[in-house]
Amino acid sequence: MATQSKSPSSSTSSPIVTEFEDMLPIMANKLGGEGLITELCNGFRLLMDKDKQVITFDSLKKNAAVLGLDDLRDDELMGMMREGDIDGDGALTQMEFCVLMFRLSPELMADSETWFQDEIQQSFFNDHHRRR
Repeated sequence: MATQSKSPSSSTSSPIVTEFEDMLPIMANKLGGEGLITELCNGFRLLMDKDKQVITFDSLKKNAAVLGLDDLRDDELMGMMREGDIDGDGALTQMEFCVLMFRLSPELMADSETWFQDEIQQSFFNDHHRRR
């Protein structure tokens, strides 16, 4: 996932700026597209509420240290939840979590179109050869 570092605030009234080192492109290069998706799914399972099978604010807060996010304030965690919550139900499904991770990684977003095209071409190639 992403590792987090905080920049000190220059005054007490300005918010703390959180910067993330984008590790997803590095993971994608090492693991390939399928391996990255597997790791994102593993990350989702680490953060999810085991009973509800989604990431809730409480499960994110409880498990944030797993991703090195234990220094984030509640409002920052809630902001992450809101940003990823596509359907507005207050929780993140596995798909919403994966989409959020891609959205937080501009480099990965650019690469994902290429991976998608490669996957379509590979599927077409495999289907074509099976029919012969």
